Amino acid sequence: MEQETKNEEIKEEVKEEKVEETTPEVVEENPELKEMEDRYKRLLAEFENFKKRNVKEKEMLRNMLVSDIMIMILPVIDNLEKACNTGTDDTAYQDGIKMVLKQLKDVLSSNGVKEIETVGKPFDPELHEAVSHVQDENLGQNIIKEEFRKGYIIGNKVIRHSMVIVAN
Repeated sequence: MEQETKNEEIKEEVKEEKVEETTPEVVEENPELKEMEDRYKRLLAEFENFKKRNVKEKEMLRNMLVSDIMIMILPVIDNLEKACNTGTDDTAYQDGIKMVLKQLKDVLSSNGVKEIETVGKPFDPELHEAVSHVQDENLGQNIIKEEFRKGYIIGNKVIRHSMVIVAN
């Protein structure tokens, strides 16, 4: 608010003072014109910075809101994935659950939420939460062997860490 008031005051001052088109030589000779040109350039730069800051703040706020909502939806997705992995003779029922799960995942991805890749990838403590450590000669050092719970990120922010088993 204070920034907006300051910008409005400067705009009013610029409106009151008429600036005529001048050549660089005239500006250098006239200190008032040089000062007004300097104020104009500063105001323009300040406004550009304000616009950039505003865009960043909006994006950050949007990501925070989306991540808060997604945190509440993630257990539902986990349960739907468990339901899909449970065997049943009713294929129509299983197909219905898979369609609902796909629809929820599409909503996640359309809002910038991505699953964290795990199995076969190197362990990263910023993305993964190790719940167990096992020896496996087929895998390299600190390679993820198994995933217990999927993790999700939005942008660079981790919404939920992946729970994994790390080899070697």
